[in-house]
Amino acid sequence: MTTNAATRSAVPRALLNKVPEVTIWFWLIKILCTTVGESFADWINLQLGVGLVATAVIFTVVFAIVLGWQLSTRQYKPAAYWPTVVVVSVTGTLYTDILTDQLGVPLWLSSSVFAVALAAVFGTWWARERTLSIHSIITLPREAFYWLAVLVTFALGTATGDWTLELTGWSPGTSVLLPLALIAIVTACWRLGANPVLAFWLIYILTRPLGANLGDWLAAPKIPDQGLGLGTLVTSLIFLSAILATVVYLTFTKSDVIEGHRAARTPKYHRPARELPLIAVMAVATIAAGSLLSWASAQPHTNAAAEKEGPNPAANANLTPAQSTANFPKEDVAQFRALVAGMDTALTKNDQSALNTAVDSYEKAWDDDQPKLEKLDKKAWGFIDGQNDAVFTSVRETKNPDAEKQAVRTLLKTLGG
Repeated sequence: MTTNAATRSAVPRALLNKVPEVTIWFWLIKILCTTVGESFADWINLQLGVGLVATAVIFTVVFAIVLGWQLSTRQYKPAAYWPTVVVVSVTGTLYTDILTDQLGVPLWLSSSVFAVALAAVFGTWWARERTLSIHSIITLPREAFYWLAVLVTFALGTATGDWTLELTGWSPGTSVLLPLALIAIVTACWRLGANPVLAFWLIYILTRPLGANLGDWLAAPKIPDQGLGLGTLVTSLIFLSAILATVVYLTFTKSDVIEGHRAARTPKYHRPARELPLIAVMAVATIAAGSLLSWASAQPHTNAAAEKEGPNPAANANLTPAQSTANFPKEDVAQFRALVAGMDTALTKNDQSALNTAVDSYEKAWDDDQPKLEKLDKKAWGFIDGQNDAVFTSVRETKNPDAEKQAVRTLLKTLGG
């Protein structure tokens, strides 16, 4: 026993690797983690009721704890590595949600900011270490760069996934197809000889919008062309259970462990002579995807109309409170009314933090029910949505107490309060 321990401690760090071998197991659990990041972040933010910023702070602390555990290991351990990925997926999602929902930053801008940030991380990593390969994670600085890149890819993937939905008006299920197609193209290029490091990071980034839209599709209300109606909690539990089962399996079977010098060997499919042509293929695929998104944005759909026409025309409709809610489920209206009443209470107490939390919770509940409500009564939905915009603008942008009270109490009256 003593001899074995001494032997293990004498193993050069260059023979140890802090990430799993990239196999089908890696990508399976990565997609599971990205889906959890979307659904669990939504559920936690709503249930904690402390607001996006406070929730993000909590998960940042949790991320620091699990990352410390991961950094303290001398080699890859599934029980340390994958919980870190799960937590960083939730944390990255919350960072994007803060920019979008709390600060009102447009998704195209947050996507651009995170893309630049990721380029900066990769550039600094390369300048210092001369490698971006995950199989070279054999020092603490390289691992630090790796986890920073992972965090930014989750934030970027969340922003681009949501931007795709906003830009095109596609349902979450339809939106899954675009990153899936791009992943298939990059994978084919890798098998034909493309640079394996480039292919890995492209696929890693693309799995985030894939998982985010998959999570939205599973959790969205069960109506045509929207979702399966599982809800964020059930979706999170299903995928967390799948992650746990996979981690336990990998812990015992070691199916994803890199041993000896396997990490340093020449990639099986790499063909340097084909790199440039295959980069051109991936560039063409990127241009084609951009053209598709541009075309979809130009087609008539809710978001495009809102951007071109300004406020929803239905916002100016003259509907009574009874007309506004007549065709909506009573339990949904009661939930909205209770949340708006919470805003009114916070305004009375001059509690801005509680007001922000109530607004976030209401917006989340309203957005979750949008497909169902808009289908039941599009005119009434547009009328209330216009009043919602007045509330969001007064609370998050103008921050004028009188405007806040007027907007909140107008909405409360419309909801029968």
